[in-house]
Amino acid sequence: MLKSFLIIINIHIFAFASQIVLVVSQDINTSKAKLQRYDDGKKVGNVIDVNIGKNGLGIGLSNHSKSILTSKNEVQKKEGDKKAPLGIFRLSSVFGYEQEVKTNMPYIQATKDLICVDDSDSIHYNKILKMPDIKPKSFEYMRRDDHQYRLGVVVDHNVNQIKNGGSCIFLHVQKDINAPTAGCTSMRYEDLKTIVEWLDPKKNPILIQIDKKHLKDVKRVYPELELK
Repeated sequence: MLKSFLIIINIHIFAFASQIVLVVSQDINTSKAKLQRYDDGKKVGNVIDVNIGKNGLGIGLSNHSKSILTSKNEVQKKEGDKKAPLGIFRLSSVFGYEQEVKTNMPYIQATKDLICVDDSDSIHYNKILKMPDIKPKSFEYMRRDDHQYRLGVVVDHNVNQIKNGGSCIFLHVQKDINAPTAGCTSMRYEDLKTIVEWLDPKKNPILIQIDKKHLKDVKRVYPELELK
């Protein structure tokens, strides 16, 4: 069980992060959470029910948190652990099946040859790219036979490609209302569409994903947020 959690902000990045997607679970072991959007510290829209990792949350890897200090009992996210990343992460781009979608974010169309690599030994680990000449040992297609990647947002977790640190983390469409994820954050298509249309790269959008007892730490970093 986590006994303490402290995020020391990299001021140069977060001073200008005026769009925040805040995901809060009841505890680090649950696969259910609540999502609330903020713009310039003010709540936007309604609270959204989301699914997170089947095994809850694990401390994620992010350049946007200069340091995360926890007790020795902390749980670090690893490849394949079915935990969603806990921490602060940049939201960098949007992807989907359509040629174009309504968004101000950089957009990637998920063509049949687009993959995300989860092979920790690959030079392309945790990258979204067209299938390279040398096929990775493990990867997932970004254009699936289901609707889950019909629309999604890329979460910049483990951008430094730390081996076994976890890969291919997204906000995406839920499989169904009670289906946990393998490490992403999922929701209804209609809710995700609203988020995608709202996101603005000029406002440096970020995801803050935590369990409820660490709301006080978020409040310490972002005192302007309307938190309960």
